[in-house]
Amino acid sequence: MNAKRRRLLLAAIDPLLEPGERVEVTAIVNLHPVSVRRTAAFAAASALVSGGAMAVVPARVPMYLGMTGHRLFVFEADPVFAKPKGLVLTVPRAGLVRSEIKERVLNSSFVVSSPDSDEGLRIIFPLMCRKERNAVAAALPLAPA
Repeated sequence: MNAKRRRLLLAAIDPLLEPGERVEVTAIVNLHPVSVRRTAAFAAASALVSGGAMAVVPARVPMYLGMTGHRLFVFEADPVFAKPKGLVLTVPRAGLVRSEIKERVLNSSFVVSSPDSDEGLRIIFPLMCRKERNAVAAALPLAPA
């Protein structure tokens, strides 16, 4: 994450922080994967409908992740401007666990969940955010197998 994006994200998180709480990690992440099959199907369908004039490819919605000692904040990122659009999710860190890291060619991910919940949140880190991914992974304990 570049300095301008980080500064704007910290400005958005600052009013939400409790006294003594500080941001430990910031990163650009994705929460909703777009499969290769879906991307190919969407591109083929849009090319067919437009008579081959254009092909449209679905893209992930970038998100900003801010992690403090107590909470995880997720903001929707504006794809054009660096400023966060709005708060999407706040999750208390107490009791959160993560799955093993899944390494891929262009990204990596893990699922963050609470031991008392069946559902989890898949956080996808782009290739350029491996350092931030490692910091978040180090802060969350690995789920028991």
